[in-house]
Amino acid sequence: MAGHLVKRSFTLAGHRTSVALEPEFWSVLEAEAARRGEPLLRLVAAADAARDDPSLPLASALRVLALRVAR
Repeated sequence: MAGHLVKRSFTLAGHRTSVALEPEFWSVLEAEAARRGEPLLRLVAAADAARDDPSLPLASALRVLALRVAR
């Protein structure tokens, strides 16, 4: 079923965090990580580190990244 959220957990900068995104976003992010030849964790960590405002949700940063990749 499209549209439901899928939660994944990561350890970023030594802290455990969970991110819930729609499967379509995860699919784009997984494909981009594969294209770069790196694990999904590395892509997520880079998006986390690149946030201008760390108070904004990581999920939002990942959705924006997926949209940029899809363009």
